[in-house]
Amino acid sequence: MPQMTGGCLCGKLRYAANVDPIFSAVCHCKTCQKQTGTAFRVVVAVPRPAVSIEGSPKTYTRTGDSGQHVVNRFCPDCGTTLVIEPAALPGTTIIPAGTLDNTSWVKPAMEIYCDDALSWVQLGGDERRRFSKMHDAHG
Repeated sequence: MPQMTGGCLCGKLRYAANVDPIFSAVCHCKTCQKQTGTAFRVVVAVPRPAVSIEGSPKTYTRTGDSGQHVVNRFCPDCGTTLVIEPAALPGTTIIPAGTLDNTSWVKPAMEIYCDDALSWVQLGGDERRRFSKMHDAHG
């Protein structure tokens, strides 16, 4: 796996992670829909210690459906979310795939929060596992 690099829309913030992903997914949750302004978000999960961020992101902390905190780190200028750190997945950072410099290798292996998927969303292919809520990364 080559080093993952990416950044925000305006270029003020950059990140890098030199590690194989834990998982990749299409997330249909209501939060992803609201944050992206569209039907879903493609994400890549990596071990938190492998991620470094250049620049000073702002943070937004909310309570996830697990009842635990979810921290979003985003650009204070353009608003791009660079990483998501859910306490429900200890030691894991979620990278929105659209922020990666090179997305050619990204192929989501699962769909999560399918209960929240918009009724008209039909993604092609049968190879992805589907979960009604969050996938247990350890199971």
